[in-house]
Amino acid sequence: QVQLVESGGGLVQPGGSLRLSCVASGTTFSINAMGWYRQAPGKQRELVAAITSGGRTNYADAVKGRFTISKDNAKNTVYLQMNNLKLEDTAVYYCSLERYWRSSYTPDYWGQGTQVTVSP
Repeated sequence: QVQLVESGGGLVQPGGSLRLSCVASGTTFSINAMGWYRQAPGKQRELVAAITSGGRTNYADAVKGRFTISKDNAKNTVYLQMNNLKLEDTAVYYCSLERYWRSSYTPDYWGQGTQVTVSP
C-alpha cells in the first residue's frame, strides 16, 4: 500500500503563487509516475500535470506556462509550483501515483486532497 499526503494549499489572490507538496510513503519500491489532479465544484476531476520516474512531464493546456511539476526521488515527494494563479484554478487538488506503466497516466493511489482558493 501507498499513502499520499498533500500540503501547501491555501488562499491566494489572482496572480499569486502557491507550491503544493505530496509525500509518498509505504511500499514505494515501484513508482512509474506521479501527478496532480484537481476538481472544482460541479466539475469532473481533471489531470493537471504528471511526471514519470524518468522526469518526463505532461501538463493540461490550461496550466501550461504557469504550473511546474517536479519531484525529489530521494524523498518520494512531488511538487506542483503554481504561478500566476487565476480564479478558475480554484479547486481541490489531489496527488496521485501510478505504480506501473500504462498507455495513459492512470493512478493507483490518491491523496486526500488540498484546497486551493484563488480570490481577490
